[in-house]
Amino acid sequence: MVTGIGLVSALGLDTESTWKGLLQGKSGVGPITHFDAGSFSSRIGAEVKNFDPLAYVDVKSARKMDLFILYAIVAAQCAVRSACLKVNKKNAARIGVYIGSGIGGFGTIEAEHATFLNKGPRKISPFFIPGSIANLAAGQVSIRFGTAGPNSATCTACSAGCHAIGDSFKIIERDAADAMIAGGAEAAITPMGVGGFAAMRALSTRNDEPERASRPFDRDRDGFVIGEGAGIIILEELEHARRRGAPIFAEIVGYGMSGDAYHMTAPPEDGSGAVRVMKATLQDAGVDPTEVDYINAHGTSTPPNDRIETQAIKTVFGKHADRLAISSTKSMIGHSLGAAGGLEGGITALAIRDQILPPTINLDNPDPDCDLDYVPDQARKTEIRYALSNSFGFGGTNACILLKRYEE
Repeated sequence: MVTGIGLVSALGLDTESTWKGLLQGKSGVGPITHFDAGSFSSRIGAEVKNFDPLAYVDVKSARKMDLFILYAIVAAQCAVRSACLKVNKKNAARIGVYIGSGIGGFGTIEAEHATFLNKGPRKISPFFIPGSIANLAAGQVSIRFGTAGPNSATCTACSAGCHAIGDSFKIIERDAADAMIAGGAEAAITPMGVGGFAAMRALSTRNDEPERASRPFDRDRDGFVIGEGAGIIILEELEHARRRGAPIFAEIVGYGMSGDAYHMTAPPEDGSGAVRVMKATLQDAGVDPTEVDYINAHGTSTPPNDRIETQAIKTVFGKHADRLAISSTKSMIGHSLGAAGGLEGGITALAIRDQILPPTINLDNPDPDCDLDYVPDQARKTEIRYALSNSFGFGGTNACILLKRYEE
């Protein structure tokens, strides 16, 4: 059961602000302010705005943590609060943390490398390693809340957040924990982060129209917009949630994984890896494709990926694909890499809770090869019983979860 949701994104520092912005079709994309991007080909990003670490942690703690860890802590606090989850000595060993990140502490790595070059090795901070490695989001959240159950991290590129949620679902399913704090966090809007993706020509260069740059499934898309933030959900075993009267947003009923075995960054033209992961998820849940109402797509706004994901959906769902609603919330909050699956898992649960579909904005001229229902521009009230959330990453690593409306 999903009993708590915490979202930190370009649309807000809490769940309801992000959700409200998504339903309004609001773009969180703007000029990069984290550093001077004037010499970069792509100068736009979906930055988290007005974030003050000292509103959440003390100065000493803030100095020991990269921004992605701080985002994870804030999102986890929001999720734990919304779930009304209390951790104590009696239950701590049955509550775990599993948070993914595609890159980890890029900003801290860059800063400490500059210190090394300018001042020498003796000036490197003793907190450099524990402040930047990818598993410390999970580690610091565990320390903060005192959870002593399973503690782990995924580092599976843009699938990391979804893998963390799916793995947590399986941890609870095999009775290794009663509850998990799970999701993803990322803070890669840094000179090397943006420069690296720009060198691959993966980023949009629509610098004069940042709000219109992320345009999944649109004919004129020219790359993704880099985002950041964190998405954390609380997963609980049903009876555990019932005993404490926890709110239930949705139920996770299926999880799938697959590998493309094809290319380090590009998916195969037939979308076979995406096909396998969606089929595996439906099989895990014992759900027929015709029962699915909505897909929160990976939908990055890159020319090949959107087209190939569309083809994969058609392969899996057949004629039912024409009746599916599909949207990419990356059109509003950008692509936050390892945090994307955590954010989108939480967003999908909120869609089920409120029975409303977030839109795909900037879909002005649909690509003829992307001819499904992408919920263009405006949110839509509808019945949602089953919903998929897709995440695909570099290295051909794919993850998918299936969520269901909870019914007594």
